Amino acid sequence: MDKGEVRARRTAAVASCRRVLSRPVRPGMRDKLRQLAAAAGDGQADHYGDGVVRELELRVAELLGMPDAAFFPTGTMAQQVALRAWAGRTGNPVVALHPLAHPEVHERGALQTVTGLRTVHPTTSPRLPSADEVRDMEEPFGTLMIELPLRDAGFVLPTWDELTATVAAAREADAVVHLDGARLWECTPHFGRTLPEIAGLADSVYVSFYKSLEGLSGAMLAASAELVAEAKAWRHRYGGMLFEQFPVVLAAHAGLDTELPRLPTYVAHAKPVARALREGLAAAGVPVPRVHPEVPHTHQFQLWLPCPADVLNEASIRQAEQTGQSLLGTGQFHEPGLPGLSTTEITVAASALEWTEDDVRAAAADFAHCVTEAAGSTQAAGA
Repeated sequence: MDKGEVRARRTAAVASCRRVLSRPVRPGMRDKLRQLAAAAGDGQADHYGDGVVRELELRVAELLGMPDAAFFPTGTMAQQVALRAWAGRTGNPVVALHPLAHPEVHERGALQTVTGLRTVHPTTSPRLPSADEVRDMEEPFGTLMIELPLRDAGFVLPTWDELTATVAAAREADAVVHLDGARLWECTPHFGRTLPEIAGLADSVYVSFYKSLEGLSGAMLAASAELVAEAKAWRHRYGGMLFEQFPVVLAAHAGLDTELPRLPTYVAHAKPVARALREGLAAAGVPVPRVHPEVPHTHQFQLWLPCPADVLNEASIRQAEQTGQSLLGTGQFHEPGLPGLSTTEITVAASALEWTEDDVRAAAADFAHCVTEAAGSTQAAGA
C-alpha cells in the first residue's frame, strides 16, 4: 500500500475503536461547524479583527496578565513578527534559542529567509538552556527565545528556579525574553505557578489554540500595548489580517472554556499512564521500553522502542483493527537517529481519563503481540 492508503487504513481503524488512549479523535467537522454557527448567532461576528476577535485578544491578555494581545492565524507568523519587532527595538538581529526550537526545526528557515534574523544556540543538550549557558554566549544577542515546554526534546520543562535564573541571565545581557508558549497552558502544574506568573517573566508570549485547547487553528501574541500595535502592523504586511475569522476564534473561546480547566487533570493522569505503559510493554517482553521524561512534565511525553518504525506503525493499526482499542490513535513512530530505534508522542487528554493503569498495561500487552505479528509479516514480505 502507498502512504495514502496506509493513512486511510489507520484513520478508519482508529475511528472505529471504542476507545483511544492517545490523540483523541476530534468531533466531526460538521458537528463542530454547527456548534460554532450556533455560538455566532445572526449578528456580524467580526470584521478585519474586531468583534469576537478583539474579545479573544482581551481575554487572553487578561489570562496571561499581559497588557494587550494580537490574534494571528498561525504561530509561525506570530513569532516571526515578535522576533523581528524585538530585533528592531534592541538593534540586534541575533536570536538565542535551542536548536530543537520550532523556528529551527519546523519553519524552513523562515527567521533567516523572511525576517533576516540570525540564530545562535546556548546549548545543544535536549533541555532548556541554563543560566550559565546564557551567560557564556560568545556573542551578544538581542532576544532569548524559550520554548515551554521544549516539544522536540520530549515536552521537557526546567524547574521554576532554573527558568527564573535563565531569564535573569538574559536580562544581565540586556536582552529581551520571548516565550514560545504554544503549549504554555499545561505548564502550570509543573511550575506550581499561575499563567500570569509564568508569562510575567517574559517581554512577549505566544500561545496556540489548536494544540492543547483543541481549537481549529490560530495563535495569540501577548505583550505591551506598544509591541502589540507594531505586531498588528506587521500582521497586515504578512497577510494575516483576514476578513472574517469567527469560526477559528469561537473555537478558541470554546477551548478556553472547556479544555483549559481540564489540563491539570490531564497532566496528573499522564504520570500513571506513562508508568503503566512502560511496565506493560516490559512485562510483555518488549526490550527496554522507555518513556521520556520518565515522569512527564506535562500531559505529553515520548515513547521510545528498539524496533523499526514501519513495524511499530503496522502494529498500531493492527491493534485498532483487532481489539477495538488503540494506544497511539493516529500517532506514528519515526526513527530520528539510529535505524531501528523509534519514537512517538503520547498525548493524555479527555479520552485517556477512562483508562486505568491496568487498562494501559493490558493494552500494552496487546500492542506487543501485534508488534510480533507485524515483524513476522514484514520479514515474510521481504523474503
